[in-house]
Amino acid sequence: MTQQGDDNWWDKLYDESEPDTAPAATADTLDDHFTTASRATTTERPGAAPDRQDPRAAAPAQTTPARPAPPPRPAPPPPVPGRAPWETPHAGPQTFPAPPPVAPPPADPPAAPPVEPPAPVETPTVQVPVPPPVAPEDDADLTVEVSVPRPRTGYVGSRPPTYEAEPTALPVARPGELGELVADTVLDGARYGTCTLRAASVRGDSARYRGEPRRDALLTARFGHDESALVLVAVAAGSRAAEDAHLAAADACRWIAEAVCRSHARLSEDIRSGRRGELKSGLHRLTDRTYGKLRARAAERGLAPDEYTATLRCLLVPADPGCRTRVFFGIGGGGLFRLRDGAWQDIEPLLPEAAAVTGAPVVGFGSPPGPAAAAPAALAEETEDGDRLTMDLGITTGPGPLVEGPVPPPAEPFRFRASVARPGDTLLLASPGLAEPMRGEPELARELAARWADKEPPGLAAFLADTQLRVTGYADDRTGAGVWEA
Repeated sequence: MTQQGDDNWWDKLYDESEPDTAPAATADTLDDHFTTASRATTTERPGAAPDRQDPRAAAPAQTTPARPAPPPRPAPPPPVPGRAPWETPHAGPQTFPAPPPVAPPPADPPAAPPVEPPAPVETPTVQVPVPPPVAPEDDADLTVEVSVPRPRTGYVGSRPPTYEAEPTALPVARPGELGELVADTVLDGARYGTCTLRAASVRGDSARYRGEPRRDALLTARFGHDESALVLVAVAAGSRAAEDAHLAAADACRWIAEAVCRSHARLSEDIRSGRRGELKSGLHRLTDRTYGKLRARAAERGLAPDEYTATLRCLLVPADPGCRTRVFFGIGGGGLFRLRDGAWQDIEPLLPEAAAVTGAPVVGFGSPPGPAAAAPAALAEETEDGDRLTMDLGITTGPGPLVEGPVPPPAEPFRFRASVARPGDTLLLASPGLAEPMRGEPELARELAARWADKEPPGLAAFLADTQLRVTGYADDRTGAGVWEA
């Protein structure tokens, strides 16, 4: 660096013995001294401004020159519509606008040469390329994407129902009973073997309006693994007049599931081996035990047996793809329907006559299969259906106790059906709230048959919408389980 003036200029500048004559508020910093030194060592050019001259000639040595003000910054350019704030006014393609949609071509478009895309512009910004329009050809496959429609609910019949289609009031909740709350809707599904399961339980329009709990209960469970697994669907409906009907329905589903879980290995083997008699007798005993627990729970609550009970309908589906046997059993009202070749079939098991139910022998479970022994009809070891019966041990029964009150009505008969499904069948297990409109409103059955005519089963949302097809005059809870056969 070239020195101008005294050679000891730097020493004098940083000599600590020299007193500081500048005021305390003056900006006498190292940066100020460096600026002054830089200007002092710069060679003076002709026509230079006075502030470029030697600072020693413009001011006394003890005075520090003032720091020059920085030049004003240029104003930012106004924003350009359609461009990002960091893009220049002469930038290339715009960033934010999306390419316009391409309209579908006419049926027979004329042949046109393809349009060459323009050459890209070299710009420092991030560009979104806009695809050029391509002329369609006569043999080109044109695919138009359409949005999937939302599931349809609606209603069938001549006029809409009185109640609203969506929930309005929630059931009342009390301290200490929050665990007994029931959700408005339950939805479930699965796929095992050759069948697909869809199940839904929905609170009825009347209960939604009045703020009452859903009295129907739904339980789906799988017991076991691999091909020996067994799928259970349990549907229960509490009494309409009982206050704790929703609790009784939930207990019925849970207790029958526990009983099936303990015997699922034997039940699965009987289903795959086609032992119809063994299945009927065994499931009959499991169902009787469940209702025995319901009667005991009613006694604990200080209620009559008919005040704490529910109808119970169950479906057993093996996971083995080589077994298409579907087993239905239960007690009480409801429905069992089969959609085959586009038409509904009511395959509800027929109830036996009252005389046939009275005094029937106790049905056993676990007897080895074998031919019926030659015996009188009253002492036969097997029924016509192949059910094994207990032996008559010849024990004399003593007279019953004196009953002054009315004799309680007999329990509802046990229902059982084992059928082999065909590919394309749809089996529907329904609670009374869904079975009644299926039988009483033909338009509902026709609409469901049209919706379920496809080979692919509906999704969960679509199945829920199908089960909520409303019919005037039917406002009870609805619970249904559909099994689609591949």
